[in-house]
Amino acid sequence: MLEQDIKRLEEIAQLIEKGNNLDESLKLYEEGCKLAKSCLKDLEKAKGKIIMIKKTLEDKDKE
Repeated sequence: MLEQDIKRLEEIAQLIEKGNNLDESLKLYEEGCKLAKSCLKDLEKAKGKIIMIKKTLEDKDKE
């Protein structure tokens, strides 16, 4: 899902750069903001998992 969202964000950026009418640009911007928020949430989850894995490995090394 993250990869698809990032790809769509890239598409939105290109569409906005090409120029549209104001209403269309605002709709694209709103969609992009929602996708960016979703991507950040996914990245935070992944970061949390990495931290847990790292801690588990460090704890095993101490044994």
